[in-house]
Amino acid sequence: MSALNSLDILLADDNPNMRAIVSAMLKSIGVGRVREVEDGSAALEALRVRPADLAIVDFRMLPVNGVTFTQMIRKAEDSPNPYLPIIMMTGHSEKRHVTEARDAGVTEFVTKPVNAPALLARIEAVIMRPRAFIRGGDYFGPDRRRTQREHYAGPFRRADDAVID
Repeated sequence: MSALNSLDILLADDNPNMRAIVSAMLKSIGVGRVREVEDGSAALEALRVRPADLAIVDFRMLPVNGVTFTQMIRKAEDSPNPYLPIIMMTGHSEKRHVTEARDAGVTEFVTKPVNAPALLARIEAVIMRPRAFIRGGDYFGPDRRRTQREHYAGPFRRADDAVID
């Protein structure tokens, strides 16, 4: 039995064909439960009814897109789980979209057309290599630093940043 069999994944995309494709991919790699919804608002409601282990959301959905959904999950006082791993998928992989998703608190990012190996790699990343959550200014979400630079000379903005003499 696959370790993914115990996962409950919430999938939000306003395109029913894309939901069907991604859901089939998730099941083909061994994911146990996939719940499908049509936008970020429905995803939030689904999480209030039953928690999920992670959410995969589309960048562009109406009326509530993936970025707004992520912001609501991370920052709302009544959030069902502000620490929920969120994988953003989109056909819009321009740097500004990736930055917008990252700054909203997205955990991982995958571009369309999505393929099973890429999806599996992102799922494994959020499960096997979770990043610490950071609260600073108006940001709350996974640490946006993916690497620690050995010879970085600042500016240092966190209490746990190393101080160079």
